[in-house]
Amino acid sequence: MDITKFSAGDAVKQIKNKEISVLELTDSYLNRIKEVDDRVKAFIQVDAEGARARARELDGSTVNELGGGLPIAIKDNINLIGAPTTCASKILKNYRPVYNAHVIEKLIRGDAVFIGKTNLDEFAMGSSTENSSFGPTHNPWDIERVPGGSSGGSAAAIAAREALWAIGSDTGGSIRQPAAFCGVVGLKPTYGLVSRYGLVAFASSLDQIGPITKTVDDSALLLSIIAGHDRRDSTSLDYEIPDYLANPNSNLSDLKVGLPIELFSESFDEGVKVSVKKAIEILEKKGAKIEETSLSSIEYALSTYYIIAPAEASSNLSRYDGVRYGFRSNDNSDIIEMYKDSRSGGFGQEVKRRIMLGTYALSAGYYDAYYGKAQKVRTMIIEDFKSAFSKYDVLISPTTPTTAFKKGEKTSDPLQMYLSDICTIPANLAGIPAISIPCGLSDNLPVGLQIMADHYGEATLFKVAKELEEEIGFSDIPEL
Repeated sequence: MDITKFSAGDAVKQIKNKEISVLELTDSYLNRIKEVDDRVKAFIQVDAEGARARARELDGSTVNELGGGLPIAIKDNINLIGAPTTCASKILKNYRPVYNAHVIEKLIRGDAVFIGKTNLDEFAMGSSTENSSFGPTHNPWDIERVPGGSSGGSAAAIAAREALWAIGSDTGGSIRQPAAFCGVVGLKPTYGLVSRYGLVAFASSLDQIGPITKTVDDSALLLSIIAGHDRRDSTSLDYEIPDYLANPNSNLSDLKVGLPIELFSESFDEGVKVSVKKAIEILEKKGAKIEETSLSSIEYALSTYYIIAPAEASSNLSRYDGVRYGFRSNDNSDIIEMYKDSRSGGFGQEVKRRIMLGTYALSAGYYDAYYGKAQKVRTMIIEDFKSAFSKYDVLISPTTPTTAFKKGEKTSDPLQMYLSDICTIPANLAGIPAISIPCGLSDNLPVGLQIMADHYGEATLFKVAKELEEEIGFSDIPEL
């Protein structure tokens, strides 16, 4: 019996019934990491000793029945005491946080077992997990291809069965896009539903922490653990978290589904279009009302995002100056030279590109023309989604225009890389929840289906996603 194939729900039952121990479950994943991670490169750091010690401790106590004892991987831009937080950047080399992120605190209370920190695009800026000072992560379905990004390490770890579930962060698709490329489930919750306290900021008005899991039920379970108000995050929502694990009425006859025509381009890969169409036909057969719709402002979402996100990044990353922590350039004649050399040597090319774009957009004489105008367009996008959700329960699209592309294929053309997130960025700009589930294979590579709902609509997402998951029956796992 290969217990790394268990879902989180299965593992919880097995632990509760004393059929497996927490240590046995933990060991199975640590052994799996040892077996395959030299090829996948999902992890930056693995804490085998700490994980086993935690597992033994939990085996000697009463484990939380919601999800206790389950091994979890954490994206390395989230603070966990005892482990480095590098953001996959040279500039944070050897930095160790002195406090836990709010999600870590909640996972500790939920009796989680932390097995390691996963790789990412540096400071979460990228769509392929190639922009890491630790080297790229590889897609378990084809190690010559990317796993997506920026949470590529977390998604690859789940697909390769190196962790039972994982935490990622999503600024413009960084959970959903790698989930699609790796054939797993990725959820970006409503903005503010999960506290950002202890998440290293990229773009504060867009960032959101969320789960990457094997199944939709696992996603609901993990969200139930990590969601909730936190007074230390000024954007955290004071909202009573519903029971995402309740079994909703599976009748979809009253479901109204909108298909935004802007997210169904003819230029998308044929295999992606075919798989997504089949999933939509399943909903139609179950009685859902399907209609094409238009969100005209989505046409400007990509350009809006690539003004707002770099602008916020340039502000957030100004704190990394080589003075207080992290990488510092030596042998400088004065402090200005030290600042310049530390940031030039500590940041990678993509991060420097976005800092420069953002600084330009915020500079005197250009603020109103770029950043100010982008915020106005963002308001138009929000209003378009409000209008759509007055008519539809969910909106559906492909998660990505293509399946996983080959390593190095887009690194020399940033615009082509940015276009990978064309379907996912609108949800971040609007702050709405969105989930990606695998809906088939194209040339033996996973295809992702994206479902979006109105603010606080996670329960609806889980209901629709689970119905599709059961009907599609995606059970393929990569051969490593």
